[in-house]
Amino acid sequence: MSDNQFPASKHPSSVLYVCGQNSIRSPIAEALTRKMFPDIYVASAGVVKGNRDPFAAAVIAEDGLSMEDHNPRGLEELSDGFFDLVITLTPQAHHAVLERMRGFSVDVEYWPTPDPALATGSREQILDAYRDIRKNLKKRISERFGSK
Repeated sequence: MSDNQFPASKHPSSVLYVCGQNSIRSPIAEALTRKMFPDIYVASAGVVKGNRDPFAAAVIAEDGLSMEDHNPRGLEELSDGFFDLVITLTPQAHHAVLERMRGFSVDVEYWPTPDPALATGSREQILDAYRDIRKNLKKRISERFGSK
């Protein structure tokens, strides 16, 4: 489905972000959306349940947010059909969501997002990869749901 299915002034009441393990990309997107658009119910999940990622928590903290209450969860832990929009951030997540949501009235969008966990180098270089993900997701969220 197109990235601009909804006009920027109209956004869904509930959004689910899905990535591979619900450790980095989808929880960052969830935290940013909650801050930027508190009127949208937002959640996140992974194709499989992963582990907390300290770099993701660090870059979210730089924005004054916390992932302290975030516990990674897999798609199987969610009830089907309770979201207006599902945004997938990895190819694996996109295919899993399309399969799982077949027959449900839900819009699915794919936002390709690189895996910052693949970054190498110093701690600062790795954090920069995570910051890039945060910056790109923030921009995409703002464009998709309206500027804030």
